[in-house]
Parts: sequence; structure tokens; C-alpha cells
Amino acid sequence: MAQSHNGASELVHVGFGHFLAVDKILALANMSKGTAPIQRLVRDAKKRGNIVDMTTGRKTKTAVITQSGHIVLLAITPEAVAGRVSGRTARESLAEGE
Repeated sequence: MAQSHNGASELVHVGFGHFLAVDKILALANMSKGTAPIQRLVRDAKKRGNIVDMTTGRKTKTAVITQSGHIVLLAITPEAVAGRVSGRTARESLAEGE
């Protein structure tokens, strides 16, 4: 996916001063709908200690599933994250002349 020219992961701002590595994201799950399978996944990850809470005390709107099996909780919508990721990759493509 997105890699910078020096080999480091590209980061995307996910609100409140937090950033995620774009190339580590597997899936974005909407927590606002209250889907039982996603809630179960989050609950199990909490038991295993694989949760990274980036909500800063706000309501969780997105669960990001990473390649390492960690789940990152965000207070912004999945659509906002996807827009930021796709906006970054579009800018990178323009910068690279594609």
C-alpha cells in the first residue's frame, strides 16, 4: 500500500493528535451500528490485551483491525478514515507522476 520514499510507513491522522500506519490497516469496522460480531471481536481483543484506544474518552465510532491482530478504537467515522487514507494515496500518486 502506501510507503514513503525512505521505506517508513505513511501515517494518517485519525483525530486528537493520533496517527495510524496506513500499510498496517486491514479493515475498518463501524462501531456506531452496534454490530454484535464487531463488539465480540473488540471484547475478545480487550481480554488478550490487543486493544489500542485512541478515542481520548469519546464515543468509539470505528474499530480498525490491523495486520498484527490489534484493534485500534477511534472516535471518528470509518468514512472519515477511508477518506483520509484515499486522499493521501491519491496525493502520493500525483506526486509520483502516476
